Amino acid sequence: MQKKSIYVAYTGGTIGMQRSEQGYIPVSGHLQRQLALMPEFHRPEMPDFTIHEYAPLMDSSDMTPEDWQHIAEDIKARYADYDGFVILHGTDTMGVHRLGALLHAGESG
Repeated sequence: MQKKSIYVAYTGGTIGMQRSEQGYIPVSGHLQRQLALMPEFHRPEMPDFTIHEYAPLMDSSDMTPEDWQHIAEDIKARYADYDGFVILHGTDTMGVHRLGALLHAGESG
């Protein structure tokens, strides 16, 4: 059986932040470095995954409809290449992102 392949769109959020003297801050590459240290993500039965880190990392409360459109277009462009998609973002706009995802899911093409 062929391994599944997952596309992870990392837009920002606490999950990828690094602790600093000023609190938690977004640091490019931090999420990938942390995942590389976690053997549970690299077991043979786990799917392969690609992490696309957006630049700059965004605070979800500052995201605009244009940002959501960009994420949807990013996934649409890669839809045939992956078995699944995960969008990582902050919790401030989870409801809005869900609504946007539902609206885009109805589009064809």
